[in-house]
Amino acid sequence: MLTTETVLVEPTPPAFSAVNPPQIKHQLMTLLDQNRRHIDAVTSQSSPGWELIAQPIDKLSDRLNKFWAPISHLNSVLNTDELREAYNESIPELSKYATDVGQNRALFDAYVGLQQSPEFDSLTEAQRKSVENTIRDFRLSGVNLTGKDKAHYKAVSQRLAELSSQFSDHVLDATKAWVKRVEDVALLAGLPESSIALARQAAKTRDVPGYVITLDFPSYHAVMTFAEDRELRREVYEAFVTRASDVGPHAGEFDNSFIIDEILQLRLEKARLLGFDSFADYSLATKMATSADDVVEFLTDLADKSVTVAREEYRQLQRFALGRGLEKMEAWDVAYFSEQLKQNRFAISQEDLRPYFPVEKVVSGMFRVVERLFGISLEEVEHFDSYHEDLRCFLVLRNGTSIAKIYMDLFARENKRSGAWMADYAVRFQQDDGKVQKPIAFITCNFAPATEELPALLTHNDVTTLFHEFGHALHHTLTQVDCFDVSGINGVAWDAVELPSQFLENWCWEEPALELISGHYQTGKPLPGPMLEKMLAARNFQSAMTMVRQLEFALFDFRLHREFDGRSHFSVQALLNEIREAVAVAMPPGFNRFQHSFAHIFAGGYAAGYYSYKWAEVLASDAFSKFEENGVFDQTTGEQFLQSILEKGGSRDPMTLFIEFRGRPPEVDALLRHNGIS
Repeated sequence: MLTTETVLVEPTPPAFSAVNPPQIKHQLMTLLDQNRRHIDAVTSQSSPGWELIAQPIDKLSDRLNKFWAPISHLNSVLNTDELREAYNESIPELSKYATDVGQNRALFDAYVGLQQSPEFDSLTEAQRKSVENTIRDFRLSGVNLTGKDKAHYKAVSQRLAELSSQFSDHVLDATKAWVKRVEDVALLAGLPESSIALARQAAKTRDVPGYVITLDFPSYHAVMTFAEDRELRREVYEAFVTRASDVGPHAGEFDNSFIIDEILQLRLEKARLLGFDSFADYSLATKMATSADDVVEFLTDLADKSVTVAREEYRQLQRFALGRGLEKMEAWDVAYFSEQLKQNRFAISQEDLRPYFPVEKVVSGMFRVVERLFGISLEEVEHFDSYHEDLRCFLVLRNGTSIAKIYMDLFARENKRSGAWMADYAVRFQQDDGKVQKPIAFITCNFAPATEELPALLTHNDVTTLFHEFGHALHHTLTQVDCFDVSGINGVAWDAVELPSQFLENWCWEEPALELISGHYQTGKPLPGPMLEKMLAARNFQSAMTMVRQLEFALFDFRLHREFDGRSHFSVQALLNEIREAVAVAMPPGFNRFQHSFAHIFAGGYAAGYYSYKWAEVLASDAFSKFEENGVFDQTTGEQFLQSILEKGGSRDPMTLFIEFRGRPPEVDALLRHNGIS
């Protein structure tokens, strides 16, 4: 908690309007050169003290982070050719700098000297953890390599950074490239009015008559779930699952095939240079899991518990669809008939719920939920440097005092990367003068925007997505750790970082919380009791199918990075097919190229770590079960979670923190129970 001695100061806010693509690389190079000179000065110190070594390095990291974060963010949410070019020109320089720092032997020796000095024992727990992590990361950056190996590691790291950016660009370009114009609204039969309005608006934006379907998720999802025209579903499905690949409507144009192969090859080379057998083993060096066998065993055990139930769910779906005249279930039929079956059983759909979740009500209600849980409040900032009318900014307040900021950009639009994520701009840490910088986080989603006819209305799935990303933001902004490398989400083991986000999703299903986050957009009335009962009854509809789909992704990612051996005969598609045979409820069509747009592992930080979602879900479900025992808004339990998890950042081992909160190691029972599988 804040003490009377803690003086919080505002960081320089993100200056989006100041981002000038032609100047980015020059500004970056100037900053990196300045940082290098400062590092040289640090390593010339004769004494290995915290204030002489770690504190100046943290300051350099903070300065670089605040320069680059707005540029990286804009490249994702307001992509232009000019910005992309500047971004991609800068990526190799950032990679080279990171590798240079990671392989700086003098700086490594200075940190080792600090660890071995008498001062080390007098450092705070967070400072000691920071030093230990830094020394570990030096070794993982090849600080002990020499000669050709050192140079090769640097070249590999730089090339990997370039390839990841190219992979992401290809997915964005392929998503933008495909559109379908529809002149006769009859082709859109079955779609809810909100989705038809979105298609009408997409056409108007492009200055064409009629309606336009895109591969942006709100449009794609609506067609797959509601369109009665089977051929339309097939066409949209094929366009979506072949994005950035060698097949489909834009076959070869944005193809990620060779990028995937080169990424895997270079990751393996990087791991072997450091003495690891595989990239999976390298990845686990910074995670909770202790071995690759443990990860595979965990995922396989979950699959064993889920796959039988999942395949029975699929057989029930098939029987339902065949009973309605379908001759054979195909991949583009699953979402549509699942929605029909759900309505048949529970008389409820996401579209029925949408009018009760206007975005303003959800956001304000979400703030009230965390106020009751953690004693904080949020207040909107009216005037700030913005890049789009969708962007909003909120102060995070504790006892009336501002402690952080959160920016939100919630709606899908052209030139915006798909998906949802949280990123940081500023990290809480103690500065030279003893004052503590306030943290700032960015939340990005891709919900259907308002139309001329309707305000922005969220599905319940959208609501859980927002809560998920807000959980990440709370983890970053509520930290009480003042040491840069382990503050907020920094230094948190990747397979624990999803705990706060998945944990917060649980309140989207609790009646006391739903009273806060729901209210009809016209009448303001909360979700009616009968509708709530139907929604809760349908909560675990096909939950085992959802479980095994996520296990398919996780097993594919981990086994790919564990088993890839660099030989020409290795087939990524064959491995994916093998995993699908074992855990999937049905094989997708041969043209499916899911891996070509799997940005989490090829353009994000989840390589050999996608299993983190399932592992963190175990932690989150078990943590929430304590609230089930004590009350979902029990203040004592909320304070315990705040103090044990959210405030600690990466300053302590995540298993230690979990046990501190729960009183025991995590158990899988709650996850299975919450998914209706046990």
